[in-house]
Amino acid sequence: MLFRNRFLFLLALAALLAFLSLSLQFLHLIPVSPIREGGLNPKSRKRIMPDLLTEPPAIDPVYEAHVYCNVPTIAERSMEGHAPHYFKLVSVQVVIRHGDRYPLYAIPKTKRPDIDCMLLPSRKPSHPQLEAFIKHMAKGSAAQMEGSLSSLPRYPSHSLCEMGELTQTGVVQHLRNGQLLREIYIKKHKLLLSDWTAKQLYLETTGKSRTLQSALALLYTFLPDFDWKKINIRHQWSTIFCSGSCDCPMRNHYLEEEQRRQYSLRVKNNDLEKIYVDMAKIVGIPTRQLRASNPIDSLLCYFCHNVSFPCTKTGCIGMEHFKVIKRHQLEDERERQEKKLYFLYALLATHPLLNQTVNRLQRIAEGKKEEVFVLYSAHDVTLSPVLSALGVTEARFPRFAARLVFELWQDGKRPKEHFIRILYNGADVTFQTSFCKDYYKRSSKPMCPLEKFVNFVKRDMFLVFNSTSYYDACRRRPL
Repeated sequence: MLFRNRFLFLLALAALLAFLSLSLQFLHLIPVSPIREGGLNPKSRKRIMPDLLTEPPAIDPVYEAHVYCNVPTIAERSMEGHAPHYFKLVSVQVVIRHGDRYPLYAIPKTKRPDIDCMLLPSRKPSHPQLEAFIKHMAKGSAAQMEGSLSSLPRYPSHSLCEMGELTQTGVVQHLRNGQLLREIYIKKHKLLLSDWTAKQLYLETTGKSRTLQSALALLYTFLPDFDWKKINIRHQWSTIFCSGSCDCPMRNHYLEEEQRRQYSLRVKNNDLEKIYVDMAKIVGIPTRQLRASNPIDSLLCYFCHNVSFPCTKTGCIGMEHFKVIKRHQLEDERERQEKKLYFLYALLATHPLLNQTVNRLQRIAEGKKEEVFVLYSAHDVTLSPVLSALGVTEARFPRFAARLVFELWQDGKRPKEHFIRILYNGADVTFQTSFCKDYYKRSSKPMCPLEKFVNFVKRDMFLVFNSTSYYDACRRRPL
């Protein structure tokens, strides 16, 4: 009897300990094997623990605004340049959004944000190479710049920022981007040697000073004190970089449908309407005029630079106004992913740029040594549709100085095989793409075969339109 009782006691104790251990793991008090992005352990594709059934986190507009500002404060973690030791990096193509800028719109009857766009190394945020950057930009007359680019200033220099002008924060953001990419691609992987030639670079920017200056800031820390005679910057007149393939009626159709969706969502939001009415009373203008001034663009500048929101004799615009407008913006982004109109627009808008990217990667895979480093300096309206077209639906809207990187790798064991990695702000999103999700489930390779990307751009992008070519998809009306 004593033995039986002792056995039952030990059995109950063991069950209790097992229950406590399981509970503590759910509460994250006991460490378990690390899970990499996508929920998979590096050594096993089986789930360690089931996901807890929890409600999706509520939108935090203030947190998301901080992420968007991307104020350079701490060192950024990056997954760029990671690969098995037997892989060789052969090409890198980077698409960036310009850095922090002054607003494009002003809230009527309010004082503009007091932001100084003179570059002062002693003022925060700063960078150890900011002073050297300023001096080097003064020598830039030897560079080859297409069209109107040569008439643009190479760095911001106004004591009160002009509308849309790059700020010192924006310059520092891209000095940091360039430095980070240099550590990985130049110092570690020797993508460009000290005797690099002009033919190994491909540089393209829109005709805005903020995109040109962002490109130059990144380039300066990527290739410090570069020879201006080797720099040839091409001018892209379109913000979607469609070059000679911009005639696409159906792209415009889907964009118009998307804009109607945005309008419909806005008019349904009673909280947003109340905020606009209240703000309009504060500044003394009709509500319609306030909406047209796109106040979130201006308010984000106040927020990112820690400047008090504007006041009038009637009152002050406050954080509650900002939160409601920013929350609506985030809800709009979420609905945009669900409705698919933007996705259809994105496929047609980004095909020319992605096709150019694929063609270049194919040439390099065949042994060409030109244009191994590519930099497109662009806008949020450039990066956002590219992410959508690739199928990276979980990505945040492009922050200031966002970067999207396409890496091309050669398998050292099978030199004819080439693979790509796609990274967004340092995070590997390769297997979030629509064309490589299934491959990830079947293969242990840490990258995506180049041919999958090629097939997606050359063929699969048009399947949703029941077409076989970009030209046909641009002209085929939906059923």
